[in-house]
Amino acid sequence: MTVLTLDLPAMYGDHHVVEVRRILLDLDGVEEVYASSGFHAAEITYNAKKITKKDIVSKLEEAGYIGELFIPQETGIPVNQGNGSADTYYRHTEAYAQTGKVVSFEQEVGHGGRGLWPCPGMTPITSMDEE
Repeated sequence: MTVLTLDLPAMYGDHHVVEVRRILLDLDGVEEVYASSGFHAAEITYNAKKITKKDIVSKLEEAGYIGELFIPQETGIPVNQGNGSADTYYRHTEAYAQTGKVVSFEQEVGHGGRGLWPCPGMTPITSMDEE
């Protein structure tokens, strides 16, 4: 078995970890995947006779996990005052200056209903078998 460690800057959330594992474990020859959104990296154990490093890297590039993470930079120019180019950033508006440059996304969420939000592909562990 061959072990490959890749930097994946666009893997910044746990839902990305699940998706990277799904993509890689669907490939014939990939045996094990350890992925971390905290370290933006994945360690892949694979059979080099069945799949190449190039195939693994190209699959992750196709999915958008390899390469620089694009983060828009704020310019301080409100969109309604900009020239419509990509240099303006959407968050700044007239209200931004009026509120003392404070942006809030506060929301009241009731605690009725389900205890946990559903997450696709994840189910509760019901038992652990010891080997």
